[in-house]
Amino acid sequence: MLAALAAAGCSMARAESSGIDATAAYVQQPTGRTTVGYLDIRNNGGPDRLLSVTTSAGGSVVFRAPARTGVAPVLMRTVPDIPIPADSTVQLIPNSYHLLITGAGPMQGGKDITLRLTFARAGTITVLALVTNPESGGGSYFLN
Repeated sequence: MLAALAAAGCSMARAESSGIDATAAYVQQPTGRTTVGYLDIRNNGGPDRLLSVTTSAGGSVVFRAPARTGVAPVLMRTVPDIPIPADSTVQLIPNSYHLLITGAGPMQGGKDITLRLTFARAGTITVLALVTNPESGGGSYFLN
């Protein structure tokens, strides 16, 4: 599985003692001052919360979530953290929780950046995120 993820330009990070895995991370190449990031977080342990994320490209990261569920169009709001329930997978995807990255340095499509995820219980883990370019067809969420 790790070889397949590496070949796809993605990686997996694990907080060994906590049972937190982060996989399928990608960030869209910025077209302005902001961009978005997505990933899957698997929690094989007790409940936790994602408290913060930093990137190797700099900038600031906030968490976005739907203001109300089941309403179209989806209106987003900033939230202080992301709950990671016990024994579950949380997908950070466009119409749900996701990362909003503002003011980062240059990111090139097809290259990786590093995301450092800090959890309330699991501590900090690092995962590589593939930078995708939606304009060239590199923006599909094929790992979802």
